[in-house]
Amino acid sequence: MTWQVRLIIAVIFLGSVCGQVSYSVPEEMPKGSLVGNIVQDLGLDIKRLKSGNAHVYTGDGTEYIELNKERGVLHIKERIDREVLCGETSPCALHFQIILENPIEYYGITVEIMDINDNAPRFKTTEMRFDVIESSLPGARFVLEKAMDPDVGVNGLQGYSLKPTDNFNLKLHSLPDGTKNVEMVLQKPLDREKQDELSLTLTAMDGGDPQMSGTVQIRITVLDANDNAPICVQTVYKASIMENSPGGTILTTVSASDTDEGSNAKVTYSISNSAEVVAELFQVDPDNGEVKLIGNVDYERAKRFEIDVQARDSVGHSDSCKVIVDVIDTNDNKPVINIMSKSKLISEDSKEGTVVAIINIQDADSGTNGQVNCVMNENIPFTIKSTSINVFSIVSDHVLDRETHSQFNISVTCSDEGVPSLSSSVTLTVQVSDVNDNAPAFENSSYEVHIKENNSPGLSIFSVKARDADWNQNARVSYILEEGTVNGASVSSYVSVNSDSGVIHAVRSFDYEQIKDFQFRVKAQDGGSPPLCSNVTVKILILDQNDNAPQILYPVLSGGSVVAEIVPRSADVGYLVTKVVAVDVDSGQNAWLSYKLLKSTDRALFEMGLQNGEIRTLRQVTDKDAVKQRLTVVVEDNGQPSRSATVNVNVAVADSFPEVLSEFTDFTQDKVYNDNLTFYLVLALAVVSFLFIVSIIAILSVKCYRWRREQLFYKSNGNLPVIPYYPPLYADVDGTGTLQHVYNYDMCRTTDSRKSDMKYVRPCSQSIISLDACGTQTLPHVQQKGANEVSENQVRLVLNHSIIYADLHTY
Repeated sequence: MTWQVRLIIAVIFLGSVCGQVSYSVPEEMPKGSLVGNIVQDLGLDIKRLKSGNAHVYTGDGTEYIELNKERGVLHIKERIDREVLCGETSPCALHFQIILENPIEYYGITVEIMDINDNAPRFKTTEMRFDVIESSLPGARFVLEKAMDPDVGVNGLQGYSLKPTDNFNLKLHSLPDGTKNVEMVLQKPLDREKQDELSLTLTAMDGGDPQMSGTVQIRITVLDANDNAPICVQTVYKASIMENSPGGTILTTVSASDTDEGSNAKVTYSISNSAEVVAELFQVDPDNGEVKLIGNVDYERAKRFEIDVQARDSVGHSDSCKVIVDVIDTNDNKPVINIMSKSKLISEDSKEGTVVAIINIQDADSGTNGQVNCVMNENIPFTIKSTSINVFSIVSDHVLDRETHSQFNISVTCSDEGVPSLSSSVTLTVQVSDVNDNAPAFENSSYEVHIKENNSPGLSIFSVKARDADWNQNARVSYILEEGTVNGASVSSYVSVNSDSGVIHAVRSFDYEQIKDFQFRVKAQDGGSPPLCSNVTVKILILDQNDNAPQILYPVLSGGSVVAEIVPRSADVGYLVTKVVAVDVDSGQNAWLSYKLLKSTDRALFEMGLQNGEIRTLRQVTDKDAVKQRLTVVVEDNGQPSRSATVNVNVAVADSFPEVLSEFTDFTQDKVYNDNLTFYLVLALAVVSFLFIVSIIAILSVKCYRWRREQLFYKSNGNLPVIPYYPPLYADVDGTGTLQHVYNYDMCRTTDSRKSDMKYVRPCSQSIISLDACGTQTLPHVQQKGANEVSENQVRLVLNHSIIYADLHTY
């Protein structure tokens, strides 16, 4: 370290008094030229300059200004060229310090270098050539090489002129960065046959006094064909490059399009800058337009470069674009992360602020490049805190939940404040230990299970499943059947639950006709301490099976009873004979019944309704049809496999009761037992005798009663009321017939003629005769033989009926 640097550091730490003064001088001043009097401007004493050993400190060792301690003035020590010192940067200034010792003092001096017009504009080349197709239209543009003038301000490049202007004139095109492109614009079409080459002079002029200029010759060759110029995709390209980037680094790719075809559309790229430093550092690929770095850039020497790239086709049509390259300063030391202490495990019930790690950060850089800030990855319940210089602690800042995150990968990134910032990262893995804070949870809020009836005991019905978000023993789930009753019995007599697997078994065989559904609750309990639990409702639905055959309600045969349906011979087609009624205690399609006529004495006479069980005549009944008809009906359900029941239906085809009676023996032949034949004959004889005596008494009573009424009538001159006689009411009291059979007989007698009127009310539907041992009879059809019958005929009718019933009992 030099004594000057040590002196500056001493001045900074001692806090000596500082002053500041500025001067302006033109460039190119001869050596010894006066810059300024610091004794007057800073208020110093000549003796202080001598005693303090005053001297100039520049920092880089280059001294353009020297101090005359004898006079207290500043002189030019070396010739100053503003263009060499600052290039295009404006304003241009020298910054240095006047250092005094005993005591230490320093003063800042700024000398602004003023530009003078000491440079004429000049072109990179002495000649520019263009090939212009003769078909080019007025307005075609040709970008010319720009002249370079190191001077600035009014001394810099101000304008151009072109001579002669017969075919072309100049046009300046402003760019976004403030510079201007020089374009040569065609004013009128060229004619290659008249003049195939043109020579123009382009002059660049500055604004100095005296004015300076530079010229270049433009050679134009007139060609045929290509009439489209390349067009750059972008006017300005921007790129950035690190100051330590290696050679060959691609900065950007410029692109221009030419709407021509073939060789006329081929575009070549070149750098048109006249500054030599650009050509030394950068290169453009003539074919693909890639701009590459071929030298070493230094941020301290140049912070930005502007590259003018020209896109030209094969005949000289061209366009240009600018590539602006920014040089980025480098920060070449990364922070170093050292883990001082860390915990691999943290309980999920830990309090906020629990420390899990302490880290130390070191960065070899200085200043802002050595100042380090650390951050962590987001969305984790931890934060990083600075506890002291370069020491950070990682602590929890939220409640932990192992079930949500059982492990955290904490990524710590430490970045310095350099530009660009450099960073280092480290990842810490922290496991979260479990506590029993979650109860088992069933997969469903409730379960509904179907099982067929007649199952075998022990059958596996269903499996409930509960999951516990905890870990290990805290997540071990056991299943328990909660106490309850089903139809007054304990639910455990119906089902059981496997404590480990949650499988539900049937303890008994279920019968759908007895119980259709039931429900119970299952509890899931974990193995934590204390244990946590939850429960769920399980509903068992019993599915019906076809385990019951149809039951026939009508017709019903009991004991020796025989039911016979009577069909008159006058019945039409579709006459309702009877209806078979059956039920099935199953449900659903197992209870859907269908009726079929299995056997029939005459299949052509009757038909069976498939769904309603109605037996109807299929054709007109004729006299040739047998009186006795036996039908066998089968009733089937719709189950799989189906079940069935059969019933025999006896049908009598007749118009009168004696006709039915003649065939009755055949109906009941199979039902009579020979052992009781004598008993029935004696009983029938007694009944007939009793009925005969009762009939004689009734006839005599009626005769006497009528005789007395006639006598009273004659004595009262015919004013007695008529008293009708009502014979007994005969009806089917078994209730097994399909229709009601009620017969009413109304009779009225006159007082003087011994003739009577009888009214016979027919039943509203077909008749049925029921023959059984209980003595209940149903009267068949009675034909009315005349409107006027003597009362004895009615008495005889009643007596004849009694005899008929007595005869039936004997059988």
